[in-house]
Amino acid sequence: MTDDRTAHWDDRYAGAEPGRLSWFEAVPERSLTLIRAAVTPRAAVIDVGGGASRLPDALLAAGFRDLTVLDLSAEALARSEARLGPLGEHVDWQVGDVTRWRPARRYDLWHDRALFHFLTENAHRAAYLDRLACAVKPGGTAIIMTFAEDGPETCSGLPVRRYSPEALAQEFSALAPGAFRSEEVGRFTHVTPAGAEQRFQYSCFSRI
Repeated sequence: MTDDRTAHWDDRYAGAEPGRLSWFEAVPERSLTLIRAAVTPRAAVIDVGGGASRLPDALLAAGFRDLTVLDLSAEALARSEARLGPLGEHVDWQVGDVTRWRPARRYDLWHDRALFHFLTENAHRAAYLDRLACAVKPGGTAIIMTFAEDGPETCSGLPVRRYSPEALAQEFSALAPGAFRSEEVGRFTHVTPAGAEQRFQYSCFSRI
């Protein structure tokens, strides 16, 4: 990914209230449910592509205190940090491109709601899987949400790759052979603030 994409996402967050963006969730119930089913509040959790998501708010309210949020957009992270106030001190805010980022530690759980599907180039997906494999502890969990095969073809003016759970598992197997095992999959529909329906799939992988 390029600096142009950084500027793109900074502009998107600077130009609109987060609650009006198509991916906004007032309460990220599905993410929270999957995370709480996989780990306890003592776990180290990283949310990649977190933007201005309300997921840190929900996790902090649930007792989590070892949180990291990684995103290209400094604008998005600044909004989240300001919103959380003193509670934001429990979050490690990291501005960076996940395909170039080098994790300084390992995590019990990796959460990605709608970043991976923006990686339309094979080299970027391979780099993502390399970072994911390095960042997640053996026995840890990766939760990956993407547009489903019948979901949108673009988002925020950018092309995406759509996946079925089977296709995503095949991608993981091809790019990180022997590193992950698919444990739980499903589909859901996200309703945007404007009322449009977007079909998603979610896949939970364990780090072997």
